[in-house]
Amino acid sequence: MCHAIANLEQHHFKYDLFRRPGDVHVHFFGANGVSFGTGFQTRAGDLFEIDVPLFGRPLRNALKIAPNADMVRVRAL
Repeated sequence: MCHAIANLEQHHFKYDLFRRPGDVHVHFFGANGVSFGTGFQTRAGDLFEIDVPLFGRPLRNALKIAPNADMVRVRAL
């Protein structure tokens, strides 16, 4: 699928629940059908790269898993 950001914003913010003052919205864009949905798994040391020549050099990050990492707790501001 390919959507303009404006289209995604319109679809998301048409619901009152997503228009509360003070809320922060984080969107993760990915391809469930060709990754997680097929059982794809990441491991410590995997290298992730985003390369868009228009923005300059590629961004590369290796996955590190913190020992005994707790789940992130989300709270309203």
